[in-house]
Amino acid sequence: MGRMLTALSDRALELGPARTAPQEGNWRLATDRDYVAWLVLDRPDRSVNTIDRSVIEELDRHLGTIAEQKPTALVIRSAKPTGFAVGADIQQFVGASTAEIHGMLEEAHHVLDRLASLEAKTIAVVHGHCLGAGLEIALACDRRIAVADASLGFPEVMLGLHPGLGGTYRATAIADPIEAMTMMLTGRSVSARKAKAIGLVDAVAEERHVGAAVEAALYGDLPPRGGSFKAQAFSLKPARAFAAGQMRRKTAEKAAKAHYPAPYRLIDLWEAHGGDPETMRHEEVKSFAELIETETAQNLVRVFFLREAMRGLKEGASAIRHVHVVGAGAMGGEIAAFAAGRGFHVTLGDIAAEPIGKAMRAATKMLERTLKDKIKVRDALDRLTPDPRGFGIRHADLVIEAAPEKPDLKRKIYAEIEPQLKDGALLATNTSALKLAELAEGLADPSRFVGLHFFNPVSRMQLVEIVHHDRIDPKTARRATAFAVELSKLPAPLASAPGFLVNRALTPYMAEALVILDEGVPKERIDRTAEDFGMPMGPIELTDQVGLDIALDVATSLRRDLDTAYPETPGWLKAMVEEGRLGRKTGRGLYEWDEDGKPKKKKVEALPDDSRSDPDLLDRLILPMLNAVVACLREGVVEREDIADGAMIFGTGFAPFRGGPLHYARSRGVDAIVARMRELEGKHGPRFAADAGWERLKG
Repeated sequence: MGRMLTALSDRALELGPARTAPQEGNWRLATDRDYVAWLVLDRPDRSVNTIDRSVIEELDRHLGTIAEQKPTALVIRSAKPTGFAVGADIQQFVGASTAEIHGMLEEAHHVLDRLASLEAKTIAVVHGHCLGAGLEIALACDRRIAVADASLGFPEVMLGLHPGLGGTYRATAIADPIEAMTMMLTGRSVSARKAKAIGLVDAVAEERHVGAAVEAALYGDLPPRGGSFKAQAFSLKPARAFAAGQMRRKTAEKAAKAHYPAPYRLIDLWEAHGGDPETMRHEEVKSFAELIETETAQNLVRVFFLREAMRGLKEGASAIRHVHVVGAGAMGGEIAAFAAGRGFHVTLGDIAAEPIGKAMRAATKMLERTLKDKIKVRDALDRLTPDPRGFGIRHADLVIEAAPEKPDLKRKIYAEIEPQLKDGALLATNTSALKLAELAEGLADPSRFVGLHFFNPVSRMQLVEIVHHDRIDPKTARRATAFAVELSKLPAPLASAPGFLVNRALTPYMAEALVILDEGVPKERIDRTAEDFGMPMGPIELTDQVGLDIALDVATSLRRDLDTAYPETPGWLKAMVEEGRLGRKTGRGLYEWDEDGKPKKKKVEALPDDSRSDPDLLDRLILPMLNAVVACLREGVVEREDIADGAMIFGTGFAPFRGGPLHYARSRGVDAIVARMRELEGKHGPRFAADAGWERLKG
């Protein structure tokens, strides 16, 4: 991309004498010798382009100039190597009223309508990330050329919204309407070639061929574009009504309307007005402005900033290039494969060759699923080296131990590894609950020892707990945090304590579910209650996913190491573990599991009318989890409320639309929760005693 991105406003220098204008804020404007205007988005002092009011207002001024100059064409693109634009600047929506948002959108629509009606031919050239409002600007142009690395999408649904700058009607008119709606409903991006296949862009070109592609668009050499057959068919309301019904059913499988209204609003909007762009524009603005004030959108915007805050914990680069992983089990193998997929050179060792071979086969499948590009998969596998004899240890910048949760075994591994470490190398453990101070016993240099607790599956779970201990060097902690961000993960710095944060909070949630199950409440009802609250998975299914043996070990260790009342584990659970019924990994646990890895569940609606329930069921599940997070905050396991909320959202899937457990507690009312816990304590015992940390939250 190189020269063209750094000198786009100097396009005139390549093509001959030109009339140029200096950059005014966010844009640069130049006119080449063929009298083609080039308008380049380049927000100063930012690594990425975002779209806010200033960008739109400046665009309007430039369009006025362009309209007066009457160039033969206008080409719009970005000077940022990272991409065209990552979407709207979310900060502008914080605290804004419905009326203010409505006014901003109306003004922006006026500008994009002006771009769409410009007499000169308009061409958008997009590369890298072209998302949300950035894509909506491109859609207002006559033609779109995507560089081969481009990724296009509408992520607004992730914020509890839908597109608001014309995307709802321009995308469905230009591209295959079903594909366009799917993009908006899921928030998933598509590649440049997929965008071309569905009609969202007109051409795909390598960066070195962009000039030729622009000339083809200028002189009519691109195939003529008319409305697709599908677009014409879905201009009729009966066709949209049928498709809308299917969309609602699919959406309901992923997101409840009560918690996530935006996708349902979008479906209603398209069904009612898809054949009438002007009405749809009006209704899009109205709907977006109303959605922004919903509790869901406000909390999802909060989650967006939590993610940015966790990424912002990175201070400098990690200086880690080579990672060696010890232990080729399920976790170690995925950590190794994921790191290779993110550009690190990785060596993978184990005491036996068979686990390494199994891990390499699993790595191929995981990389094919996540990278979706044969060349990228090939390159990642080239960076992943089987290393049964551990030759990579002496060259590694970071060694991650991912052995079974046995302290003596881990210390034995460290005794073998530490003498081989080069100067400046870090030693990390992926332990999920063991105290780092105990694991560090015997290390000659514990200052470079750190906890890097990944979550299963590594390819999907965003959180990494960065676990400190009393003798860690702050530089070690900083490098470990930077490494997590460089892996595209979200770091949560924590002090070493039993269970750290996520397991400490999840264990009482899962343990109470087993007590309730022991009381005779059907497991399907328990899981449905948690899922209706917004958890991605009920506690019974989660226990099976984790493994009954692991869940039992963690609960036993926390009960032993914490001065906190825990429910006693039902005897039948121990018997199941002894019988080898361990959950999903053995095909039998609290549920039976099919070959596709799905639990065989009865529908709650099909349960007998006289099956047991408990009016306190939800609070019995959720409040112990909140109580544990509050205890971690009080004890200094986690220092900041926002990091605690982010860790629980990105590590457990805690209902994102609720903004995190502590945010939910404040919204519900701290006094109300403490009173409720006292009530439950009176019914069920001291495990519901409110932690002293709740007093701190009142401040």
